[in-house]
Formats: sequence, structure tokens, C-alpha cells
Amino acid sequence: MCKDLFSPRPQLTLPEETMKKEGILFVISAPSGAGKTTLCKEVVDILPNLRHSVSYTTRAPRPSEVHGRDYFFVSPAEFEKMVTSGEFAEWAEVHGNFYGTAKISLAECRSQGIDVIMDIDCQGARQLKERSLDGVFIFILPPSFHELRRRLDMRNSDSAEVKERRIRDAAEEIRESRWYDYIIVNDVYSKAVEELKSVLIAERCRARRVLEVVSENFAIPEPGIG
Repeated sequence: MCKDLFSPRPQLTLPEETMKKEGILFVISAPSGAGKTTLCKEVVDILPNLRHSVSYTTRAPRPSEVHGRDYFFVSPAEFEKMVTSGEFAEWAEVHGNFYGTAKISLAECRSQGIDVIMDIDCQGARQLKERSLDGVFIFILPPSFHELRRRLDMRNSDSAEVKERRIRDAAEEIRESRWYDYIIVNDVYSKAVEELKSVLIAERCRARRVLEVVSENFAIPEPGIG
């Protein structure tokens, strides 16, 4: 069953008609330290009918992380088995560790009309994009490399070597932002939250998505008919 893993507050109940459509897939990417995971958790706590996708990883958990809430932590052998079995919608090696999103977790939520927000790296996002997946791709930028380094320095769990690797990789990841649908600069956190929330709400109101649900109620013909 698809569960809301991050919102401590009760979610609003939407009218039954809005649950008939397939859930929207929001794909969020950013260089490490830009704040994408925190932003994703925040909007899940604010908006109804939105779930956060939990990835699988071979990375060791940080002190504050919980298995099944932040990630599904698995061994390299377990991860390889899932790859071989074709269980991932996307997967990639990032900063020396493997990350992937299970197909079944996305399908369960979206088939129920629940929107899903994924925070994944650029490699995984490109895989989904190249498969012509009907998703909304959003890139989170830090205000500067200086600020990115400062945020990474605040992580006591990462070694100096890991931090330097993340900084080096950030330049390439930022270049990938050009093909995303939206870019949000996470300088002032509250402003970034509002911008991300606005994008999600606007995408829910796109004509083609709304018409999928209400066209029968208003006898709206297909384009080019009538």
C-alpha cells in the first residue's frame, strides 16, 4: 500500500472525481547540498494528495536517517539483484553509491490518482525523460558554489573526500539543468518552498490534466471534433 511517510498532519480528502486520473510524477534533481530533499518533504507536508518516493540505496545511512523513511538501505548484492530483475524505474551510480526507484512504488500511488514527488539525481531523471515519461522535471539550484560548499561543510557525516567529490560533481549536474522544465534557486528557503508549491499546483491545473477528469461532466469534445 502507498503510504505518506513524511507528513505528520492529516491530509485533506479530495473529491472522488479528482482521484480518477493517473497521478502526476514530479521529478526533482539538484547537486548535493542544494536542499532538494528538505524541499520535497516540506511540500508533501503542505499539499494534499502528494507522496514522497523513497529510493533504494547502497549508501550507509547517516545518523538521523531511518530505513524505509529516508531510503531503503540495501547491500550492493541486493541492489544488483533488483537491477537484474528489472525492478527499477531508474537507477544510477552517484558519488560512488547506487540509487534507484522501484517501479512498483510509483505504479501503486499513481494508479490511485496520487501525485508522486521524486528527488533523484540527474542520471536517473534523464533515464525517465528519455523514456518519454509524462513527468514534470524540476531542478533546484543553490545560490552559488560558495553557499553549496558551506552547506556541505555543515554535514558532519561526510568526510572531506566525499565533500570534494560532491563539489566536483555539482558543476556537471548544474549543466544538466538546461533540459529541465523548471529551475528554482534555493537561496531563501521559504521562497523556494512557495515556488516549488506553485509549480506543483500549476501543473495540477494544466488544461489537459483537468479535462481528463471533467470532460465527461461537461460534454467537452475531443480536439478537432465538433
